[in-house]
Amino acid sequence: MRTTSQWLLILLTLAWNHVAEAQQPHKIHRIGMVLGGSPYVEAFREGLREHGYVEGKNVVVEYRYTEGKRERYSEFLAELVRLKVDVIIADGSGVAAAAKKTTSTIPIVMTFSTDPVGQGLISSLARPGGNVTGLTSVTGELGGKVLELLKEIIPKLTRLAIVHQGDTPVNELFLKETEGSARALGIQLISLFVRAPKDYEGAVRSANKNRADAIYSRLGPSPSSADRRYFMQLTAKSRLATVSTRTEDAEAGGLLSYARDPRESYRRAATYVDKILKGTKPADLPVEAPTKFDLVINLNTATQIGLKIPPRVLARADKVIR
Repeated sequence: MRTTSQWLLILLTLAWNHVAEAQQPHKIHRIGMVLGGSPYVEAFREGLREHGYVEGKNVVVEYRYTEGKRERYSEFLAELVRLKVDVIIADGSGVAAAAKKTTSTIPIVMTFSTDPVGQGLISSLARPGGNVTGLTSVTGELGGKVLELLKEIIPKLTRLAIVHQGDTPVNELFLKETEGSARALGIQLISLFVRAPKDYEGAVRSANKNRADAIYSRLGPSPSSADRRYFMQLTAKSRLATVSTRTEDAEAGGLLSYARDPRESYRRAATYVDKILKGTKPADLPVEAPTKFDLVINLNTATQIGLKIPPRVLARADKVIR
């Protein structure tokens, strides 16, 4: 039988071990996030909190804003690698491609991407392989749907200006997948390139010069909210309907958007982070495609440019800005 002193020693040892374990510092995870000025960071934070991560407590997020300057991708990503972050959040296809070139070991989670397989970011949606995973926006496939909606609103539409930020693989894919729908609807596409907000006014002038009936915005995530509003004000002033597959464009003054819910994408990105931090390899995490798309119509803009939205189109809207 154990003596009283032996039992006391055992109890003291257990108590000491408990105190020692309680005093062990919890691992603080470090996440790197390269953004083009996205307004959906709070949705990502909400996603982190849903999985038990609180900034400043058990996770640190290193935010890097490119402010629309693609040349800053490499600089910021190299900095995050030096900081030895556990995961990199890539806001868009361009950042994801730059991140993949920068590191082959740190997991990369895409908030969205148009064609990750075609860009060589992953092997397949089901089994990405490598260190990249996340979400795809399938924006290229949405182009035809947006054209159909626009044609319902403007039946006489024959010329559409596509305002984009360069001949990137993503834009090339978008044009390729949209041209077929455009031909079927009798619409000629006019490609207009802008490098920065200072080019917006010239792009709108070119659209008018080329007798465009409307504009398809392909500005992507880079412009700030103020720059996005500025572009929409310019198009509205020229009485040109502007459509896109980004919700923030309609909210900034565009006529309509048909897009995935970007906030949900950022929350889902946090789910990927949680799985990776718990040991799952990005190569084994399937890339998700959106299953729900929201149609947002800005009636204020429609009134400003003198357009009447057909009741059948208005009835399909998930959100109407009045």
